[in-house]
Amino acid sequence: MPTNFTVVPVEAQGGERDSAERDAWRQEEEEDNRDRGSGDGISRESSPFINSAEMDRGNMYEGKNMALFEEEMDSNPMVSSLLNKLANYTNVTQGVVEHEADEDSKRKEVKVPRMGTFIGVYLPCLQNILGVILFLRLTWIVGTAGVLESFIIVFMCCACTMLTAISMSAIATNGVVPAGGSYYMISRSLGPEFGGAVGLCFYLGTTFAGAMYILGTIEILLTYISPSAAIFKAEEVGEETEAMLNNMRVYGTCIIILMAIVVFVGVKYVNKLALVFLACVILSIIAIYAGVIKTAIDPPDFPICLLGNRTLSKRSFDVCAKFTERNNETKTTNLWLLFCNSSLPTAMCDDYFSLNNVTEIQGIPGILSGVLIDNLWSTYSEKGSIVEKKNQPSVSGSEDIKIAGRPYVFTDIMTYFTVLVGIYFPSVTGIMAGSNRSGDLKDAQKSIPTGTILAISTTSFIYLSCIVLFGACIEGVVLRDKFGEAVNGNLVVGTLAWPSPWVIVIGSFFSTCGAGLQSLTGAPRLLQAIARDGIVPFIQVFGHGKANGEPTWALLLTAAICEIGILIASLDSVAPILSMFFLMCYMFVNLACAVQTLLRTPNWRPRFKYYHWYN
Repeated sequence: MPTNFTVVPVEAQGGERDSAERDAWRQEEEEDNRDRGSGDGISRESSPFINSAEMDRGNMYEGKNMALFEEEMDSNPMVSSLLNKLANYTNVTQGVVEHEADEDSKRKEVKVPRMGTFIGVYLPCLQNILGVILFLRLTWIVGTAGVLESFIIVFMCCACTMLTAISMSAIATNGVVPAGGSYYMISRSLGPEFGGAVGLCFYLGTTFAGAMYILGTIEILLTYISPSAAIFKAEEVGEETEAMLNNMRVYGTCIIILMAIVVFVGVKYVNKLALVFLACVILSIIAIYAGVIKTAIDPPDFPICLLGNRTLSKRSFDVCAKFTERNNETKTTNLWLLFCNSSLPTAMCDDYFSLNNVTEIQGIPGILSGVLIDNLWSTYSEKGSIVEKKNQPSVSGSEDIKIAGRPYVFTDIMTYFTVLVGIYFPSVTGIMAGSNRSGDLKDAQKSIPTGTILAISTTSFIYLSCIVLFGACIEGVVLRDKFGEAVNGNLVVGTLAWPSPWVIVIGSFFSTCGAGLQSLTGAPRLLQAIARDGIVPFIQVFGHGKANGEPTWALLLTAAICEIGILIASLDSVAPILSMFFLMCYMFVNLACAVQTLLRTPNWRPRFKYYHWYN
């Protein structure tokens, strides 16, 4: 092999070229580059010998002048980019390989995480926090506890979740945020002991949340959409509650089987509907505020029938009067027959019915009516008591032994402050929905704290403002009427909404359906992740699944636990159970943050500084 080399200087090679040929070559190259930049569809040459930095810098902002959310991309995004992200919006938690990823053989490239704060954290948290309690129970809570105590209840619950979000933000910014959701984030940052405790409480809370959403779906269906679809019907007066519970059990079991099949077949079907469920929630909130504004101009006509100061259910009669004029004759009404033993004016009637007048009042007098003063204070009651209007004149008589069979509006449970706290608290859960997407976020350490705290602030404002607006627009007896019996069986918050009550009814129905599907999708993956870590030995069997990672055994256990909540059949009884699991979960998160701060452990160095150990 030759060992001697001759080095020819570049200048020497350049000197041998003819200057005219060199100028012609440069001119030809400039024309070629100019043609490529004119948009003829020919891609630019990729070569290490061509310096294209200046050309890239010049075209960096080309066509990107309609920015909406600057944090979503390195440069200003176009509106089409945001719409594309909304179209691909999903609210399914992470944990294992998705079933749809295994089915889709076209997915060969691993996509770089590009989700920002708005799409990745803010919207999922917003969707999970706003839900069934807002549409079905918030008006009843306001009417029972009063505006002042309801404000205290909501403020306490929102403060609890805000402090937990601050602790979670400190955990999320303590080092690199791993993919896999809140369980992986906590267990990898603080150790498997804390992670396992938080994970199990979070799993049980999510599972019972699925039962609560399903019960809410059935209540909306059988009470407000299609009451005739009930399988069990009350044969005698007073058996309505038991019949409704049996309907809840039968329909709930069927729905949970159907949802489990959908989740087993493929998560992609849940993903495709996530944007629809989010749109239902947002449109329902807008309809409520629009209805409040309309009451200041033209209050809706929802007359409420009162006998003395007692609220009457309009499901049993049509005319709110004792007598009516027909063909110049005075005749008794259907309401008369409910209290008297015959239709004759001389019939024997209930003593209270004979001594008191039948009157009508407006159920939604409007925001300018001054009804807020009457709704400021609480009106707690025993189970089976009659919903009565304050400061309404009435004459008490000897009570009939058949008072339970009269067409009054009764309270179905005993109410007091702590019961209402337990029923309301599930409505502020869902703050970990953003951290469940930690592997999909472009900058998880920035997005999780910002998005979660903004979502809690937004939803807290919505809840607190709704309490004041409900108390200022709706009559107290209507607020305490849980199932809308005094307003012809309508959803109470729907009577306030504009342009139609069906906006709230349909929106809340699809919202609760979607929330139930998402709970049955996320809970098995969380259990599978805990089982694969081997923290609790006897649940390791639930770490196994299909070849593509679908948690089959965990899904069966989740459906079985969810069925326990379905058999309870009462949303007001399941909600406090759910509250306990989430409170324990949040307690462990705050305890972990406090212990790490007090012990000053070397690996505890969160970038999020707005926290303290006593949070």
